[in-house]
Amino acid sequence: MERQSTYTATATIDEQGILTGWSEGARRLLGHEASQVVGRPAAALLAADAGAVRRTLAARDRWHGTVPLRHRDGRCLELGLLAHRRTSRTGGTDWLVVTAVADRPQPPRGEPLEEWAFIQSPFPLAVFDGELRLIRANSRLERALSLPESAMRGLRLPYIVPGPASEEADRTMRRVLESGAPREVQGGLGPDLGPSAVLTPLKDGTGRVRAVCLATNRRAQDSAAEQRPPDETDSRAGPASDLRGIARELADAVVPRLADFIAVDLLDSPRNTTGPPGPSDTTASPVVLRRAALRTARGGEGSEAGARVGEAVAYEPGSPPAGCLVSGQSVLYDVTDPVVAGWAAVDRAAAWLRAYGTHSLMVVPMLAEGCTLGIALFGRHRRPEPFGPEDLRLAEDLTTRAAAGLHSVRRYSLARTTTMALQRSLLPHTLPAQDALEIATRYLPAAGKAGVGGDWFDVIPLSGARVALVVGDVVGHGIRASATMGRLRTAVRTLADVDLPADELLTHLDDLVLRLAADEGSGDPAAETAGGIGTTCLYAVYDPVSCRCTLARAGHPPPAVVTPDGAVRFLDVPAGPPLGLGGLPFEAFETELPEGSLLALYTDGLLEARDHDIDEALDKLFAALSRPAPTLDSVCDRVLSELLSHHLDDDIALLVARTRALHADRVAVWELGSELTVVARARKHTGDQLAAWGLDEAAFATELMVSELVTNAIRYGRPPIRLRLIHRGSALICEVYDASGTTPHMRRARIFDEGGRGLLLVAQLAERWGTRHDRVGKTVWAEQSLPVA
Repeated sequence: MERQSTYTATATIDEQGILTGWSEGARRLLGHEASQVVGRPAAALLAADAGAVRRTLAARDRWHGTVPLRHRDGRCLELGLLAHRRTSRTGGTDWLVVTAVADRPQPPRGEPLEEWAFIQSPFPLAVFDGELRLIRANSRLERALSLPESAMRGLRLPYIVPGPASEEADRTMRRVLESGAPREVQGGLGPDLGPSAVLTPLKDGTGRVRAVCLATNRRAQDSAAEQRPPDETDSRAGPASDLRGIARELADAVVPRLADFIAVDLLDSPRNTTGPPGPSDTTASPVVLRRAALRTARGGEGSEAGARVGEAVAYEPGSPPAGCLVSGQSVLYDVTDPVVAGWAAVDRAAAWLRAYGTHSLMVVPMLAEGCTLGIALFGRHRRPEPFGPEDLRLAEDLTTRAAAGLHSVRRYSLARTTTMALQRSLLPHTLPAQDALEIATRYLPAAGKAGVGGDWFDVIPLSGARVALVVGDVVGHGIRASATMGRLRTAVRTLADVDLPADELLTHLDDLVLRLAADEGSGDPAAETAGGIGTTCLYAVYDPVSCRCTLARAGHPPPAVVTPDGAVRFLDVPAGPPLGLGGLPFEAFETELPEGSLLALYTDGLLEARDHDIDEALDKLFAALSRPAPTLDSVCDRVLSELLSHHLDDDIALLVARTRALHADRVAVWELGSELTVVARARKHTGDQLAAWGLDEAAFATELMVSELVTNAIRYGRPPIRLRLIHRGSALICEVYDASGTTPHMRRARIFDEGGRGLLLVAQLAERWGTRHDRVGKTVWAEQSLPVA
């Protein structure tokens, strides 16, 4: 992992807005010495309205975002800041403001150590580099802290979650880096992250420790679980957020009310219990499970239990746990039983029997809907009375309820994984090459239990150097919504390929949704997302030659545009009905977008706010779009950072585009007559223009195509006739317009036919060709690639 030169700038500000602390990193960043700023108003460093900043912080304990600050030399720096309100033991309050500054670009995402950490566990995770600075945070940690990764990246843990526990965890991480051994820290990093965290060294192929992974367990329900009777507690296991959480709730319900010890061990892949045991059930090899929960009456999860939570545990053939997995039956044992005594004598997994002095044992399978998910081991060593039949029935009841919850979570996880895989395969992996727009995109799937939705975006190159932008939102969630999204995206690309106007394209898409609804809704008319009814869509076509953009929308939020002078507004595109209602018109809207304009298309999940109203969300969107940024990726990250302080209940698709223009020196247009003698003049115009552009090598093929297209327009079309050449970077486009609405077709010419070979010749010379219809007339175009200079 590449090391980065990163430093942290910090400042402290009291409640009156006076700077009380100024770090060396702050001096390095803004150029002011501590003696020059400490004791003075912090507002003096702002290059923005100080009143707006104070109003923003007034009712908050933490804030993150981008703030313009004034450097000592007068420069304005846009900095991403994280601010914490702190309260001392005496009741005084101040603000800790931090930012991480990288002297060099950060390493690309996808380094093996980072990715290995993120595919291991469903719990909140963070990866810290060799300098203990955060370089990755998964979505669960972002949701737990209500902070995006961009606000935490480059900071050490005490600056992300200030407090003694974070400082202790920071020191422990240093020991993990030095020793290479995992450690656990107690005390809790915050109410949303639970009472403990596990620090795991991440090693490369040579065994060298390169980073540390911090994993926490959220146990917000634990204290409530301990206050309920066992039957009430476990009935809530199903909705738990993860497998270990459900297993832990079972353990909390059992100890100490029913047993003095419990271990819940789960199979990585559930086994089907219907029919006779398969070969893997009767093998002589040990059966391997993973410990999901462990609880003892004496507290702690020490090594005397055989395996800690998260570790693998292997049970030898013939042992009580292995036999329980094969038979699917609960068994009650006394430790003097020869089977148990023999197992305890040789198997490390039974070390807890001896360590705790266990005298009674129950082994209960975890069964749900014909599947064996694992086993639960119950032991008594403090209570003198052994387990009885009533205890076994209660253990089976509790375990069955927990197994149902586990099975539900696993099924949901599998469905979500399948849906996300399907959606990733349907969304564009790379943006197509085009010269009209600079584009950046983001897609964030929903994190709620409803599952991934059907939001999508697309970028489609069109003829004449134009580009189509599409953003859509299929109502509903899950595989059905993703599949419908794939159908509609394919339909949009097909309709765009024939160069339909924006409003006509949505009309055809509306008809398609009606047909899909009729097919899918015939069996269940009330089915959710039948055929995509209620889907919203925005379709825009930008022409870099005229710098005009034509848009139409079907119930979708309007796009925002930022003009080069910094003004932000929504484009007044007629709303139109959502797709699938039928019989209602769509209207197109055309506007000029000067070169350098910023166009933002998004789905409504971006503006669905929990902690602020829609007007505040729109203000944040406008503010994030209007501030200068070095790249469009920075714009996307800023928009998401400003607006997403809440748990995502809906997908978000965001597409940001900056317009470019093809200037007059790249476009040539000639008005032609309708007599055949103009063909030679058209060839002459073409040759002269290509020579002026330095494209002499393309002259022969281009003149030949121009000759055939102009001849066809004169013979079969109607005047006026217009020839246009476009030099678009690595491509040359030839277009011939006439006022006729007839569409030319290639046909097979016979040996003695004098005509019929023109379009066949054009198709052979051009990389692609086609016809697009205007309100009046048509344009036949042909595009050929140019050698890269």
